[in-house]
Amino acid sequence: MRTNSRVSDLTFQVQAVDWKGLPAIALKLGQGDSVLICQQGAQVLSWIGRGQERLFLSPRAAHDGKSAIRGGIPVCFPQFNQRGPLVKHGFARISHWLADAARPLGEDGVQISLRLTDSEASRAVWPHAFEAVLTIQLRPGALRVELAVHNRGRQDLSFTAALHGYLRVAQVEQASLHGLEGLSYWDAAAALPDTHVTQAGSVAFGAETDRVYPRAAAALQLQSSGQPWLQLAQDMPWSETVVWNPGPALCATLKDMEADSWQQMLCVEAAAIDAPVVLAADQRWQAAQTFECF
Repeated sequence: MRTNSRVSDLTFQVQAVDWKGLPAIALKLGQGDSVLICQQGAQVLSWIGRGQERLFLSPRAAHDGKSAIRGGIPVCFPQFNQRGPLVKHGFARISHWLADAARPLGEDGVQISLRLTDSEASRAVWPHAFEAVLTIQLRPGALRVELAVHNRGRQDLSFTAALHGYLRVAQVEQASLHGLEGLSYWDAAAALPDTHVTQAGSVAFGAETDRVYPRAAAALQLQSSGQPWLQLAQDMPWSETVVWNPGPALCATLKDMEADSWQQMLCVEAAAIDAPVVLAADQRWQAAQTFECF
């Protein structure tokens, strides 16, 4: 299915496509910016902003409909990593989400939402009635991804979550992340457990990097050699920022990555993990991460 819509001076295309056997949705603005969203996990697989691909998708990414897809922007919910009894990073990224119709966003953008609700399978491992909605907004040079959670049950609901974005860089050793200076972070890659370090200067990369920072007061800037810089902002309910790159040693052990893939990617994740979010009956939570090209 392919539809073309025009509202005022805004033209966009919406197309249901097949991505390696999985249902996906392609959105494209008249100016050329586009996103590709897989309905498994409501996962953004591609974002072309101002003529360049901004997201990393592993050439070895799984597409069997059961495994997590390595790259793009996976949604970690209702558990981050292995901080709980559920499957790593939760079941949302391996679940099928239903898509609403795309609609215009102001005079220059397009928006689409995808929904996940509790099922017999989800309640077997996480006994809560819920609705999760991922809303993706595309404008020229900008992408906004918002996760919203509604507790539809009668008991409190507790979760951790993240938008696990894989950003594409030309060469990570020539990239730098600015805006986290002076913040104390937890270093999961350190030799000693529970290591906390204060960030001095911009964040540089080369060896394995796995850090949890408190959310910075202002937007971050990612600079990569030969590329326009990228600004990243996250709403206040995302209380942490996770920065991850596997480095050469760990990357070589990952079956769904090429041995040198660590050089082309960097994860800068909006997260709510140190203190789980607790929603009372019928309560809602929402938070977005925004990416903008400069």
